[in-house]
Amino acid sequence: MDYKVLIGLEMHCEISETNSKVFSRAKNDYSDIPNSNIKPVDMAFPGTLPVVNKEAIKKALMASIILNCKQPEYIYFERKNYYYPDLPKGFQITQETKPAPIGIYGELKYDCNGEMKIAKINNIHLEEDAASTDHYSRYSTIDYNRAGVPLLELVTEPVFHSADEAVSFLETMRSIYQYASISEADSKKGQIRCDVNVSIMDKDKDETDMNNWGTKVEIKNVNSFGGVRDAINYEIKRQIGLKEKNGYDLMEQQTRRWDEETGTTIYMRSKVDAIDYKYFVEPNIPKFKLSEEMIEEVRSNIPVLANERKEIYITNYGLSNYDATILVKEKSISCYFEDTIEEGSEPKLASNWITSIILGHLNKMNISIENIFVTPKMLSDLISLVENNTISSKQAKEVLYEALNDNKEPISIVKEKGLKQIGTEDEIVKIIVEVLEENPDSINQYKNGRTNIVDYLVGQVMKKTKGQANPAIARNKMIEEIEKR
Repeated sequence: MDYKVLIGLEMHCEISETNSKVFSRAKNDYSDIPNSNIKPVDMAFPGTLPVVNKEAIKKALMASIILNCKQPEYIYFERKNYYYPDLPKGFQITQETKPAPIGIYGELKYDCNGEMKIAKINNIHLEEDAASTDHYSRYSTIDYNRAGVPLLELVTEPVFHSADEAVSFLETMRSIYQYASISEADSKKGQIRCDVNVSIMDKDKDETDMNNWGTKVEIKNVNSFGGVRDAINYEIKRQIGLKEKNGYDLMEQQTRRWDEETGTTIYMRSKVDAIDYKYFVEPNIPKFKLSEEMIEEVRSNIPVLANERKEIYITNYGLSNYDATILVKEKSISCYFEDTIEEGSEPKLASNWITSIILGHLNKMNISIENIFVTPKMLSDLISLVENNTISSKQAKEVLYEALNDNKEPISIVKEKGLKQIGTEDEIVKIIVEVLEENPDSINQYKNGRTNIVDYLVGQVMKKTKGQANPAIARNKMIEEIEKR
């Protein structure tokens, strides 16, 4: 029997683009040194009081507007009461019920495998992050650097029907956070975490009737989008197996965690009843009015986002949907591409060099584009040498690979090696004659209809000239010489 899948997401993303934490003056900055970015407020020392970071409010408000959410008239904060070792206050300052978070009931269009879909947003709210805990065989350690970092929690409606849809939505949200300078959204720094809710039902039943859905299972704190994909796919198979063996009635509502080493979800606790967090309004942070002026100020500062840049690349620059999609996937890549154009390169040429060689190098070395030596200006200068026939594209590729690997300026490599392209027709014709004399049968093969022999012959010309011949001229002259004979 086939099944339908229903998936809901809770995406937690740290706001990294503020100087200080959400309620204290401690530095909001990733650090490998534990407990180096903390203040008394973060540790809940007696006599300390929280003060709201206005910039964090603006960042959260920008996300709310981008997601087409409704904003509240007043901003409230509440205490979510529970005990955990990494929560020094014994409660978390968050937004939940009074009267509404910074954004509710929005929606977002996103692309999934070339098909546009719409995700319904339940709410997005601003809160403080907890500290981070590392567990070892005999002890655990707590790093309070993360305690109090501004955190956006985005809660979707259960509207996704596959792991592909869920991950495509998450990638779109990460792009929004990056392009809007809300967050670096770097999972390697622990800035993104996801909770995933998964349930299944028989394919022939009405999915609008929630009674037809099986027991919902929550998977907590998945730290990568690849992990989200794998966790969803594993959980779907696990639930189908249980359904076919026992039926829905014996499936327990529960919370599980994703274990990357085993590639499985592991039982944590049952979730028959909702936990009572005893929410109440944070008494030390007075409510404040969210003015129309502030909303409009934030709205006017929303930059050009990835989907808009993609449209520009396709419409104005003539790029393919595929290339445009690759270029806008990460803001840093898109900016590198635009900077290369500003340096004078033709957009299609810049796109070809970046999507092939530059991105290939980044993937191979597992680094970001900010860490490569070759700047947009250097790349543009190299492209210019190809365009004005100073060097061939083959030579330019070799130069670029060397520049990337050895951290050397491409122009310097060209000068050091004395590279130049043989562009004059007379020089190229001499080489063509040599090649034809060495391959006399090729002339008859061409005249008998095997015209693709030209590719081989031009290849021999390029080999003899060590890639210095202009390939377009070589091809045209090769055909001319053959047809003369």
